[in-house]
Amino acid sequence: MDALAGLLDGPRAKGAFLLRMIMEPPWSVRIEDEAPICLMCVTDGEAWIVRDTGDPVLLRPGEIAVIRGPEPYTVAHAPDAPAQAVVGPDGVCATLSGVPLAQSMSLGVRTWGNAPDGGTTVLVGTYLMDGEVGRRLLDALPGLVHLPADLWNCPLMPFLDEEISRDEPGQSVVLDRLLDLLLIAAVRAWFSRPGAEAPAWYRAMGDPVVGRALRLLHNDPAHPWTVASLAAKSGVSRAALARRFTELVGEPPMAYLTGWRLAFAADLLRETDATVESVARQVGYSGAFALSAAFKRVRGISPQEHRSGA
Repeated sequence: MDALAGLLDGPRAKGAFLLRMIMEPPWSVRIEDEAPICLMCVTDGEAWIVRDTGDPVLLRPGEIAVIRGPEPYTVAHAPDAPAQAVVGPDGVCATLSGVPLAQSMSLGVRTWGNAPDGGTTVLVGTYLMDGEVGRRLLDALPGLVHLPADLWNCPLMPFLDEEISRDEPGQSVVLDRLLDLLLIAAVRAWFSRPGAEAPAWYRAMGDPVVGRALRLLHNDPAHPWTVASLAAKSGVSRAALARRFTELVGEPPMAYLTGWRLAFAADLLRETDATVESVARQVGYSGAFALSAAFKRVRGISPQEHRSGA
């Protein structure tokens, strides 16, 4: 598993909020749902994305934007358009005075807007859950990723457009996986663009030695790795691996492994009912005491406090 594959085990879509928004100017929607990630694609017309900080971004047909939460932002027909509606947590939409709009603006299955034949159509996919494993990758992204058409040509967008309004058995799972794939494709395109400043550990994936070591750690974090055993598997000496790994990734191999194990453990604690003892063994610790000590040392709270949301 490489850094991008880690997205599928990090902020993996589970019951994600997906919607086709059809609008006719004037329109403006304030997004205050506190979601960790939102993807927006325009299929017709254009839409402005206006964050509280930074310049407004114009989204045209065929383009995609990835917006990181939980900070609010506005989507509108013009960058200075006053908000007419607010989307709160769980996708609940209402007027500024609190009047619900879910029913009055419904245009069919997963379709919403102020005009069924409006000139602007935006596909919206929102992750409702955050994950620890993929956070290292997402933290390397700016608050708003905008991929114009000349940098982005993804066959998944027409497929999502076709699938989003279907109402068939298992459709929510199909849409969740489509959203995951679309996010990975967007992140890959962002880091591959000319002049991109991808994080050091991401670039290191392309190194024949360090890339192999990273994949070994990602694929089997529970293995009792040492620098020597990792070097042997990577085909270099212990000193050579330690030097090259630290140079390219920015931290020593065992420090990176600790961070990966604890991120994996954090997700397991939040997303499963496994005991702390079981989680500890799944991520490479001898037992609950060892995991608790590492968790407390690195994160400042115990596994139980993390699980309860402290």
